[in-house]
Amino acid sequence: MSGTHAHVVTVHGHTPVHRLPARVKLAALVTFVLAVVATPGRQMWAFAIHALLVAGVLVFSEIPLSFFLRRVALEVPFVLFAVFLPFLGGGERLDVAGLALSVDGLWAAWTIVAKGTLGVSASVVVVATTEEAHLLRGLGELRVPKVMVAIAGFMMRYIEVVGGESRRMRIAMSARGYAPRRFGQARALAVAGGSLFIRAYERGERVHQAMLARGYSGEMPEIEKPEPAPHAWAVGMSIPAAAWLMALSAWVS
Repeated sequence: MSGTHAHVVTVHGHTPVHRLPARVKLAALVTFVLAVVATPGRQMWAFAIHALLVAGVLVFSEIPLSFFLRRVALEVPFVLFAVFLPFLGGGERLDVAGLALSVDGLWAAWTIVAKGTLGVSASVVVVATTEEAHLLRGLGELRVPKVMVAIAGFMMRYIEVVGGESRRMRIAMSARGYAPRRFGQARALAVAGGSLFIRAYERGERVHQAMLARGYSGEMPEIEKPEPAPHAWAVGMSIPAAAWLMALSAWVS
């Protein structure tokens, strides 16, 4: 191990993946995701190779597996609707354990889950190996609109603050005997959610006023950084290039 240790969204380390410039990793991420999207859904072998590419980078970057799995699990609510596609799809039906499932629906569900999981996994690896400030700077260097970069920056910086406030409120509620076992007790949770929103809004107002007092004019100051070396681009784009090779092979096979 290279002395990696986990934070909220990043795993600090000194691997070659960590040392790649942020703009290179972001460009590689977008290129890889496009290759995954372009891969035909029924070519399962191509998705297996895509998964091996992501797994290789995951191992090489020394991200703890438990950290990675917790972050990937965030996609579960967004892909649950894929479970219903085999029941709602039309065309040929397949009998599975007494259930008549649509073949087209099964393939559609597989495609959504496979592509979504690969995209989220690649994103987790990039975010986990890139410090927040470098990630935002990389977005700016790739000409992402400054307003979007600013919104992403505030979200990343204050998600931990809001999460800490939520934990303190939950502890306070538990200390006062709140232990929801009936639907009627959900009212207290709704009140707590509203209070958390108001506190977060007020904190945002105070931070904005403090920034204005320090000369903030709507744009964060830019820090000049040298262009990445050619070998950094070659290393960073090698994985997306392999993914595109697999995607094209899947179309012609």
